[in-house]
Amino acid sequence: MKIQSLSIVVPTKKCVNNCAFCVSKTHDNDYKDCFYTGKPWTETPTTEQKRFEENYIERLEFAKDNNTNTIILTGTGEPLQNKTFLRKFAEWNKSLHKPFYIIELQTSGVFLDNETLEFLRDEIRVKTISLSVSDLFDNENNLNIIDVPKKLRFDLDDVCKRIKDFGFNLRISLNVLNNIEKVLEKSKKSDIYDFDKLFNRLKELKSDQITFRKLWKSSNKPYFLLSDIDRWIDENMAREVFFVKLNSHIKKNGRLLGRLTFGALQYEIGGENGISTVIDDDCMSEEIKEDKIKYLILRENAKLYKLWDSKASLIF
Repeated sequence: MKIQSLSIVVPTKKCVNNCAFCVSKTHDNDYKDCFYTGKPWTETPTTEQKRFEENYIERLEFAKDNNTNTIILTGTGEPLQNKTFLRKFAEWNKSLHKPFYIIELQTSGVFLDNETLEFLRDEIRVKTISLSVSDLFDNENNLNIIDVPKKLRFDLDDVCKRIKDFGFNLRISLNVLNNIEKVLEKSKKSDIYDFDKLFNRLKELKSDQITFRKLWKSSNKPYFLLSDIDRWIDENMAREVFFVKLNSHIKKNGRLLGRLTFGALQYEIGGENGISTVIDDDCMSEEIKEDKIKYLILRENAKLYKLWDSKASLIF
């Protein structure tokens, strides 16, 4: 079995953000949070906590035994909302016979002050921070789309600089919306885009990697039957022609570096000091490939699944 990565769902009660396109809101997330038992975690865990810990470590070992080397700290909320869990995860990872060394954090960018970045680097041993971005060129619009609370709002350029200053690898996970079409279009009469402007902006942010994300709709029903989230996605996602042109630009101007475990092609744009570039058009891992799994998901109940929206995808 080939598994690209292990997604760790960090338990949170409710996300501090309110993303207009939030996938988690399109399906039930009724997995029991077995990490929170009503009692604080101490050096001597309760019987219930000890059972959770043992189950969790078994799943980490299983992923490792199946040649998974990368962990992505993610969730239905912001992972940094639960630092207690992150600290316990770091302990469990260190206890493994072969710990995970490639640890990534998926985040919108909230909470990333100097103290938190030091915590992630030195205590949790995160190596890559993947910023989910919805507008590369308009900071306020980016914050509005993900509806960041006033007290947590940040400047994208500043956050990217902090990430690099603390020695992390920086990946921009760009939710490809029609706002970028409008910024890059050279003429309203033709589908010609200034992709150099896009990659120059990424270099400005000192991004090491870029993943272009095609937004996922939970249903293909007629428009009037869609949920509010699916309607928003329908109205705001980039057109297919944009992806066709983007793919063409990457293949024409990039150097092929190889194929990722699940089949996506990785290119280098901009020469030997360029940007690693991947297009992800299957963010929910719906495409089935024999003996290949894009990722496993370790949920709040300490059980492993193959799909985000299916309890039937339980492994154990």
